[in-house]
Amino acid sequence: MTPPEAPLDGNAAQESKPPAVSVCAPDTIVVLKERADFLRAARARRQGTASMMVQGRQRAPDEADGIRVGFTCSKKVGNAVARNRAKRRLREAARLVLPTHGRAGWDYVLIGRAEATASRSFEALQKDLRYALRRIHGES
Repeated sequence: MTPPEAPLDGNAAQESKPPAVSVCAPDTIVVLKERADFLRAARARRQGTASMMVQGRQRAPDEADGIRVGFTCSKKVGNAVARNRAKRRLREAARLVLPTHGRAGWDYVLIGRAEATASRSFEALQKDLRYALRRIHGES
């Protein structure tokens, strides 16, 4: 099934419609997927905020480049729908905040909190993430 705005012949249209996904997203942010990376971040620095817990560690120079980030929510957050909603909000906050406030060579894990991650305003969620990153990096 083709989207309504897609041309029938499959060629890209030269109209002014924006693409469905952002083409400006930086490719320096990589998502953590391996359990070992999450465990290494859990042993490093952490900072709690009202809406999330942020864990961060500086990687060794011979490890991967760029910023890496992982997302997790325990069953305390709620059922699968609530956990996925909280993780979507964390992913979007990280996409907007990490390119400017994160540091290359660091791993971050964002952990959702019950009730707070899904219900807190998005601006406050971003502010919490910026605050946690400043504290993890040793800034005031």
